[in-house]
Amino acid sequence: MDVIILIGRILFGGFFLMSGINHFAKLEAMTGYAKYKKLPAAKLGVLLSGLMLVLGGIYIILGFYTDLGLLLIAIFLVLAAVIFHNFWTETDATAKQNEMLAFMKDIALAGGALILFALVVKHGAELDFGWVISDENFSLWK
Repeated sequence: MDVIILIGRILFGGFFLMSGINHFAKLEAMTGYAKYKKLPAAKLGVLLSGLMLVLGGIYIILGFYTDLGLLLIAIFLVLAAVIFHNFWTETDATAKQNEMLAFMKDIALAGGALILFALVVKHGAELDFGWVISDENFSLWK
């Protein structure tokens, strides 16, 4: 089972790591999109969200503070869904459908990250999720 967990961590965390790298590699384009979506301090928002994604992805992949990484990803996904995929404001049917799908995807992934977060906190030592900040010596979540 340890190999399956490792593969899952690489696949799940890798998606968010690459997404975060993309925030930095395409900073101007991402900032333009954030401005279009009326995000205040758009460039700062892109940089902070990129940092959340990179750190979250790395933490998940390496199994180093996996619980914190999952929480960072879940927070990012909920914020991204509400701020950037607000389908309820769209008037064009195609745009509304596309934004609704993106919203639902982000919310579903956030739910998955939260389930994994709970499993890591509750059963992290048994399932070898790596180092966590929710162990007996240092706990923010218990």
